[in-house]
Amino acid sequence: MTLQDYFANARKAGYAIGHFNFATADVLRAIVEGARAGGAPCVMVGASEGESAFLGLTTTVALVRAIREASGFPVFLNADHFKSFDACKQAIDAGYDTVLFDGASQPYEVNVIETQRVWQYAQTKRGGYMLEGELGYLKGSSEVQQEVAISPEDYTQPEQAADFVKRTGVERLAVAFGNIHGIVTHQKEELDIGHLIKIAEAVPSAYLVLHGASGLSDAQVKAAIAAGITNVHFNTELRVAYQHALKDELASEPDQTTPYKLLAPAVAVVRELVEQKTRLFMGR
Repeated sequence: MTLQDYFANARKAGYAIGHFNFATADVLRAIVEGARAGGAPCVMVGASEGESAFLGLTTTVALVRAIREASGFPVFLNADHFKSFDACKQAIDAGYDTVLFDGASQPYEVNVIETQRVWQYAQTKRGGYMLEGELGYLKGSSEVQQEVAISPEDYTQPEQAADFVKRTGVERLAVAFGNIHGIVTHQKEELDIGHLIKIAEAVPSAYLVLHGASGLSDAQVKAAIAAGITNVHFNTELRVAYQHALKDELASEPDQTTPYKLLAPAVAVVRELVEQKTRLFMGR
């Protein structure tokens, strides 16, 4: 089955495919094991430009290929938030299964033109290559923050979304409707589900993607999936859980020097969290 097949099944059955980021082999393994335990039909694993640079593009592809073959589980590698044509080209050439070209910070017409360029190049390398675009101002960063100002002016506009999908050829569209990157500690995150429904009605052919699921309540995530989200990106909470477990282990065993012994508790926490979130995305 192709990634498109899995998305079509998710839409038909009313669940969402989970997307989790990694920058190390141990976290990658924990994600795959957690997604499988949670009952997912497949999992998307993401590596941002920074994460990909840390691992190396070809190493990232090789790691995913190895765990896919060893586990027999469908794992799809996404170039997450790549912000230039050249960066996307390198990921496509290296063998990433799919790409999110993030031109949302650019003027609208520039975003359209550059997304078109990436889509056209991807199709020359592999027919039917699945591409994601982003539209709307998704604020914040993948870390813990106190507050992130959110305004309806930052939301993805339905009419513009319809034009964007038609002109670019993207099959997945990352949208903004109150979501942010990262976690906030001094405000409550609230998604505008009514606005999401308007976007879904304007672009019935596109698979809508929720970025910034960290920090959202289970009820908010469920409501977004019911309103048309078929892909959920989850990252910051994984990083925080991994960091806290590693800190605790280092504190409890200050003389321990064996890396896999130090990392094992952090890996276990990530695996458990991915399983929990996968069950949520699957509606279980």
